[in-house]
Formats: sequence, structure tokens, C-alpha cells
Amino acid sequence: MTTSQSITNSSIATSTAKSAATSSSTSSSTSSSNTVMGKADFLKLLVTQLKNQDPLSPDNPTEFTAQLAQFSSLEQLTNLNSSMDNMVTATNNSTKISALDMIGKDVTFTGSKFSYSNEPVQLGYTLDGAASQVQLLIQDSNGQPVQTIDGKDLTKGNHSVIWDGKNLNGDKVPSGTYKVIIQAKGIDSTGVAASPFIRSQVTGVDLSGVGTALLNTKAGDIDFSKILGAFPSSGS
Repeated sequence: MTTSQSITNSSIATSTAKSAATSSSTSSSTSSSNTVMGKADFLKLLVTQLKNQDPLSPDNPTEFTAQLAQFSSLEQLTNLNSSMDNMVTATNNSTKISALDMIGKDVTFTGSKFSYSNEPVQLGYTLDGAASQVQLLIQDSNGQPVQTIDGKDLTKGNHSVIWDGKNLNGDKVPSGTYKVIIQAKGIDSTGVAASPFIRSQVTGVDLSGVGTALLNTKAGDIDFSKILGAFPSSGS
């Protein structure tokens, strides 16, 4: 190799190193701001590499092909993520629209807290086995006992009772937030799992939130995803 070729190769190598360093610095800054490298950043690095390769010692074509394959995979993953985001958005919007059909119907939903506004409230309980005794304990927002109702249906499954809004003394309680606690005894005094649910009429739907719709019921607001079932209105 002549001196002239040596100087030329040295200059090319120096230029390549500087360009690569600049490209690496730019990529590092972009990656830091975006957390992950996007397909635009990847393509920019690939083009920079091609511009600054040593013409006397070009990149291995096999390596170049592998880099193109990586770029193709990255683009496909990016497009897949975008499609999934669009699918989630479409699903949420569809769910919100279907929630409008609930207006005027009764819905049952999981939970123990409910709003009372001078109208009877339908309180439910689910038994995972046969029981010998079931009691629904109603408390006010301070945890003070208000009323105790005996459950008549003791078989496995979903059952409900009506609370007329009266306390243990037979007086009407004020409007507000209340809570129901289910206590159940199994056959032969063994335990049986019991959980509460509420049944109430839907009076409106709030679509302004992110995600699923919020149903406005006479017993309070409830997320559409917590609905157990919908039924013709019984007026509660």
C-alpha cells in the first residue's frame, strides 16, 4: 500500500468514526427522550452507516441484509402496536355506546355500598352453598347499625330482599350512603361464602371518562364493567 493510500484510508476511517460518534450521540439523545428507539431512528442510523462506510472495505452484504431484516421486524412490530391501540380504542367506544341501552333497565352489580334516597332499595346476596341462616346487616356511613334483615332464600345462588329505608325503630332513615354486610351460616353450623350485590334502575350514562362508561343508577354510580346482569325495570 502506498503512502497516499494510507493517508486516504486513515482520513476515511477518521471521518467514519466522527460520523458514527455523531450519529450515536444523536441516537442516544433521541432514545433518551423517547425511551425506546423508533423505526425512524433505526433507519437514520442505517443510512448514516452506508454513507460513511469505507469504500475500500465496504460492509459485509450478509450483515447489511440482517440489518434490513431487523428494520423490517421493527416496522412490523410498530404497526402491530398501532393496530392494537386502535382495536382497544374501538372496543372501548363500542362498549360505551352499548351502555346507552341500559338506560331505564335494572342492573345488578357487585358491591356493598349504595345510595339511599327515600325509595326502597333491592339488596342481593350470593351463596356458594346451602345455608341454614342468612342476615343482611345495614350500616350507615359511620359504620353504625341501621337495620337487620333475615334472608329467606337459603339455597345456593343469587337472592335478594327489599329494604324499605326504615331503621330498627321503624323510622325512616335520611338520604345518604349506606353499606350492607352479609352474614351466613352453612348447614351444620359450618361456614358458607356469601357476597353482596345491588340491584337498581339505570337513570343515565356518563361517557366522558376514559375506558368504560359510568352508569348512573338510583343506588349510585357504577362502572359498566362491574355489571352482573340487566333486567326489565322493577322501579327500584
